[in-house]
Amino acid sequence: MPNIKSPISYVNPHNAPTESMTRTVFKYLAIIFGIFPMALMVNWVLLPHAFVGGGLTGICSIIYYLTAGWFPELFPEYGGAIPVWLTTFLFNAILLLIAGFTIGWRFCLRTMVGVAAITVWYKVIPILPEPIIEDPWLGAIVGGFVFGLSLGVVIACDGSSGGTDIVAMIVNHYRDVSVGNIMMLCDILIILSAFLLPVPERMLAEGTNVTYIQIKRVLCGLCMTVSYTMAVDWLMGRLHRSVHFMIYSSNYAEIATAINTLVNRGVTVLDGTGWYSQKPVKVISVLVRKPESSMVLKIVHDIDPDAFVSFADVGGVFGSGFDKIKTKSH
Repeated sequence: MPNIKSPISYVNPHNAPTESMTRTVFKYLAIIFGIFPMALMVNWVLLPHAFVGGGLTGICSIIYYLTAGWFPELFPEYGGAIPVWLTTFLFNAILLLIAGFTIGWRFCLRTMVGVAAITVWYKVIPILPEPIIEDPWLGAIVGGFVFGLSLGVVIACDGSSGGTDIVAMIVNHYRDVSVGNIMMLCDILIILSAFLLPVPERMLAEGTNVTYIQIKRVLCGLCMTVSYTMAVDWLMGRLHRSVHFMIYSSNYAEIATAINTLVNRGVTVLDGTGWYSQKPVKVISVLVRKPESSMVLKIVHDIDPDAFVSFADVGGVFGSGFDKIKTKSH
């Protein structure tokens, strides 16, 4: 039998990328400011249009509509209704405990930051008397898409704004199910409850019948939900894409060590043979996240500008430092 050498593997001591303090701080800041557009769409589009969105925001908006005029002394600036920021905070206080024991306390900490941020933004941003996007259908589409992008940024940073996206992340943690699909299933029942809500007087002044307005509210709510679901899945898919590099260079050891040290990714060096020259060659194989690919190219260029490099997008990578392998129960 031929003498086949095993591939050389340069693996960092912890066998997985570690998160630096700078990256951790960046994630917390991204969660805090990434939630801002979400709160903006709720207070400037959803509530002024009297939509019922999905998730915890939908539940809190239902409470806001139902309690209008109940507490004029406590909440005069909200027309006597229980404000969304207050119910959001109270419901999430319970869900935070669930997140800590299921997904982990690091996620719980980032969720606490997200909950605090969404509560503050809801309170600071005024609820407009008239929606910033006058057309309800356009408001549902644009508002939902911006809402979804905002939520996608938060989820990508291992955080949460609270509500049903915590439930979605818990299920996704154990089962290979789309986060957006889980959230959409939870949202449909909440949105359908708009049929049972009283219609605001300003909407009745339009001269249309109550049934038509209720159907319109439900359809706009569903439209908004579909829009933000697609935005979440699109953004999550983009951020989770990986790249597979094949690098051919005589300086393979230096390149492999640099990638392992600077990019903090495991590197495998394979034995090969140049068929034209019939000489042995070393081939570097490395998988990185899409944002890290520019770092790999810079390392190769700095060490060996004449290196032969090929790379391709990879749809799914599972293992240490990437996604976890999840199986569906049958």
